[in-house]
Amino acid sequence: MDNIFKYSDDNKRYHTLNYFYKHKFNSKVFKISLDAGLSCPNIDGTVGTGGCIYCSKDGNSNKLGKDDLSTQFHKIKNVMLKKWPQAKYIGYFQAHTNTYAPLNKLKEMYESILQEKNVVGLNIATRPDAISNECLNYLEELNKKTYLTIELGLQTIHSRTSRLINRCHTLECFEQMVRKLRAKNINVVVHIINGLPYETKQDMIETAKYLNTLDIQGLKIHMLSINKNTPIAKLYQKEKFHILTKEEYIDIVINQLEVLRPEIVIHRITGDPILEDLIEPTWLTKKFCVLNDIDKEMLKRNTYQGKKTD
Repeated sequence: MDNIFKYSDDNKRYHTLNYFYKHKFNSKVFKISLDAGLSCPNIDGTVGTGGCIYCSKDGNSNKLGKDDLSTQFHKIKNVMLKKWPQAKYIGYFQAHTNTYAPLNKLKEMYESILQEKNVVGLNIATRPDAISNECLNYLEELNKKTYLTIELGLQTIHSRTSRLINRCHTLECFEQMVRKLRAKNINVVVHIINGLPYETKQDMIETAKYLNTLDIQGLKIHMLSINKNTPIAKLYQKEKFHILTKEEYIDIVINQLEVLRPEIVIHRITGDPILEDLIEPTWLTKKFCVLNDIDKEMLKRNTYQGKKTD
């Protein structure tokens, strides 16, 4: 049976990052996660303290932060080269808030990676309240030199949940930054989290519907991880809020995909928890089972990304 979804070369019925990179760069492309050792305005007291309640102390670091950026880059690249000797690379500034530093520091960080061989772009993860006008103007220039993507954490559109998880920025702030970035033709990828405490299935679908109204180019869908030594672990221990089952998660993701424009690239559709830190949900440890089950269920339902936007 032919796949009815146009942005696919295989059995996927959503717009995968692998498909996008393959067709844009005509090559296998890997993102190499980097830790620049930066902080976060939601940690140092600028907008809040303690960070988001689900964040670990390393800020989702790849645990290479003690090495300089070049060393981090080559450690991962050398592993990839063994299987994909002709691959290209995107430097992914992942840990904490990667526009939260003086401009000269940011230039040094970004351009040191762009100098590496076969690097075709940068992904920079940050917060919508942490890009100064000076930084924004520099990103506009950087975007003319390389394939640049800014990743913005949103997690949810619902203010009650945002307050609970200690995001410390508003939906209006997020939307304004998306508009500023797009006015400079910079690609935007947004992060959301399914399974946040007390959110309903409809709440999560509403977040996806809202994002579909914005000029965004990509989306990362995460499942909430309850990790050791985080504030959310304490909240879970105290209140035992509902953790989505694998089946519930798959159902919600498919409903979200159906309301998203097909051209929005899905950069992530589940999580990669650090096993020794994970408390719940344990089904997250079987990532490929989750991916396969999403594919099977979409086929069973005869559905695809954007079906409800047709």
